[in-house]
Amino acid sequence: MKHILDRLDQRRARARLGGGEGRIAAQHKRGKLTARERIELLMDHGSFEEFDMFVEHRCDDFGMEKTKIPGDGVVTGWGTVNGRTVFVFAKDFTVFGGSLSETHAQKITKIQDMALKNRAPIVGLFDAGGARIQEGVAALGGYGEVFQRNVLASGVIPQISLIMGPCAGGDVYSPAMTDFIFMVRDTSYMFVTGPDVVKTVTNETVTAEELGGASVHTVRSSIADRAYDNDVEALLQMRRLIDFLPSSNTDDLPEWESFDDPDRIDDSLDTLIPDNPNKPYDIKELILKTADEGDFFEIQEAHAKNIVTGLARIEGRTVGIVANQPMVLAGVLDSDASRKAARFVRFCDCFNIPLLTFVDVPGFLPGTAQEYGGLIKHGAKLLFAYAEATVPKVTVITRKAFGGAYDVMASKHLRGDINLAWPTAQIAVMGAKGAVEIIFRADIDDPAKIAKRTAEYEERFLSPFVAAERGYIDEVIMPHTTRKRVSRALAMLRHKRLENPWKKHDNIPL
Repeated sequence: MKHILDRLDQRRARARLGGGEGRIAAQHKRGKLTARERIELLMDHGSFEEFDMFVEHRCDDFGMEKTKIPGDGVVTGWGTVNGRTVFVFAKDFTVFGGSLSETHAQKITKIQDMALKNRAPIVGLFDAGGARIQEGVAALGGYGEVFQRNVLASGVIPQISLIMGPCAGGDVYSPAMTDFIFMVRDTSYMFVTGPDVVKTVTNETVTAEELGGASVHTVRSSIADRAYDNDVEALLQMRRLIDFLPSSNTDDLPEWESFDDPDRIDDSLDTLIPDNPNKPYDIKELILKTADEGDFFEIQEAHAKNIVTGLARIEGRTVGIVANQPMVLAGVLDSDASRKAARFVRFCDCFNIPLLTFVDVPGFLPGTAQEYGGLIKHGAKLLFAYAEATVPKVTVITRKAFGGAYDVMASKHLRGDINLAWPTAQIAVMGAKGAVEIIFRADIDDPAKIAKRTAEYEERFLSPFVAAERGYIDEVIMPHTTRKRVSRALAMLRHKRLENPWKKHDNIPL
């Protein structure tokens, strides 16, 4: 019996070595952890259970039959994160560069199926060079099987992708269909075709970092939601993110003990809005002072900074926050901001996460660049997302809510449940000066008359009370009571039930 047990230990030891000590050393030299080291950091200590450790590829072409390594370039299994079940697969760059073969794909699809059946989140750690070209169409078929499961799991269980090295070719499409993508600065990159192919086809000379590095995808393309400085920070932040998320679309929100009084008053908010309506202020100050213990996990913080999205807790329960940011472009809605917020709103609605919206928006960004870029359709995405959402929706208008942007930002007309406003709120079709110059064109050459008309317009419309008189605003509140009022609203809405008419699926303006 002992020799059989010893043989098992030997086989396990060989499998855990992956591509061997030399390749592990090379991985460390690049500043990267191995697949198993990454999983150990992600999961609770000692909780990871590996599946298919001894799987090997079945390819006999191009001499591949002479090189078979247990695990075949991907580590799969399950464990717990702060006691909650999470499934994981981690590409092992030390084995065939982490490239995807038929059996490699079968390992991933097996864990995807298990995650879906057991209604638990799945995390993919990517560090690979694409399809294994020696296997041809068998590898491509494997990609297709993975993609199909990404689609079926979308909106059912949280799917998180962490890019920790190269992610190229077919490998990029699986992360692209997950809920969140995170990257590691300087060591990770994503692109469909690499720099050499780009050079051949378009004659552009570009580095891997310039083509698909973390700075590109977090700032410009919006492919990635955030980037971290190293593997350790990225994995620890994934543990933090998972704590905010329910295990599936039918599970309750996670509830963590909070030591922050839900009725806490913050007098500093009474002076947050500047006297000058054109002067900016930082909306993140309001977010942090509203959330439990100032804990806010921001999503896409480097892209479309004129809108802020992220996850926080109120009374220990997760809430999704969307807020216009007056510090950037005066908080105006443009194409990028609309897409960013729409995707986040739809994610929250998928997983029954209540939405808290802070509004200070002067309208949509004008100009040919925006119009030619499809602002109408992109703005409609955000409108569609809010209107479609059936989760509790609490909205607080802090200052400007002008034009169509007032409607779009979770207004009462889009089935907002509780719509509050600060006394500083200004709800109108447009700013007073522009409105007066249109309404009273005949007086435009008389500065005194225009000034008088402007003051009248401000008194009549640039306050929350006209909207409140019509029931579009449920109450005008003191800024210092914001956390208390939001907390009470969310508590009241905890058992809200709302269903949209049956449909196969909607047709959001993509």
